[in-house]
Amino acid sequence: MAPQNAPAKPASRSLVIGVVAFYLVAALAMVVANKWVLNTTTTPLFFLWAQLAIAAGLFIASDALRLLPDRLTFDLQTCKGLIPMVGLNVFGLSFSNYTLKYVDASFYQVARGMVLPFTVCTSFIVLHSRPSLRILLCCAVVTLGFFIGVFLDGTELSLIGVGFGVASSAITAIHSVVIKQSLTVVGGSALALSWYTNLLSAIILLPLLILAGEGTDILKLLFGVGELLVKPGEMSPLSTFIWGSMITGVLGFMMSIASLLSIKVTSPITHMVSSAVRGVAASLLGVWLFHDVITSGRASSIAIILLGSVLYTWVKHQESQPSSTTTSRRGSYERVKMEDIEAGEKAFKPK
Repeated sequence: MAPQNAPAKPASRSLVIGVVAFYLVAALAMVVANKWVLNTTTTPLFFLWAQLAIAAGLFIASDALRLLPDRLTFDLQTCKGLIPMVGLNVFGLSFSNYTLKYVDASFYQVARGMVLPFTVCTSFIVLHSRPSLRILLCCAVVTLGFFIGVFLDGTELSLIGVGFGVASSAITAIHSVVIKQSLTVVGGSALALSWYTNLLSAIILLPLLILAGEGTDILKLLFGVGELLVKPGEMSPLSTFIWGSMITGVLGFMMSIASLLSIKVTSPITHMVSSAVRGVAASLLGVWLFHDVITSGRASSIAIILLGSVLYTWVKHQESQPSSTTTSRRGSYERVKMEDIEAGEKAFKPK
């Protein structure tokens, strides 16, 4: 009998292509749908709550129809153990939505470009995992790309949007560390973690959006006269909100599966390359659908950030090999896995 940790049979080429295509389509649709709604609504937190509530409802429906590999449970003790991760998830997603609201879809990749350097820094501080010189050089490349996009782009930027992007990146980095501890709370089940995160985030976010002052805007959205002032052939703010919430809620549920499949079936390098392609495609869609402007400075910034991210993944892959010299003499030390970064950034959130 083969040991449980024996390497699995490599996935077929058609399966890998299918999973990568599924991930790219779901992620791109998520960004476009989010920007479409956020351009018209003044209630970004209520929009986020609707996404989470719909995703949680789909988990419940899938469980009732026996479509999930494991049955869903709800345990108060488990909920208590997930409080740190859920709190970070709520603030991270909220800041991410505000980022996308205040910046162009084509600039979103740049505004949240500091996720990788913050993750490496958090790993060093919290997990005491010393990054190699090559890892630090990759982070320097990403940081250079971020500063080029912010300070040398030449176009008018929303400093509020950039601020939310940096805050979102920092929270995502911390989230990537906390999620490792949270997986132990749910017995290592990524599916259970997705279920608890969507449900608890929706519960926690409901009073927060009232405290944030969105109550009046929510009433105007639901019961205002906006439906009567819409020109023929155009969608009202409420119709846009409802359709956008349904689309992004379903996509959020799919993304929980898509990102896990992409990491499980493909290699980390393939997953990062697909993420890079997604970032470029999102920028191009921003130009096409929302008439965003891509200057040479912004294009250079996106290219440098993606280059540093891909180089980081390649270096991590090289250092994880048994022959790697970084862990040979002084003993191995733990570094944040690519799965943790991607889980903190994509598994529960729209990009």
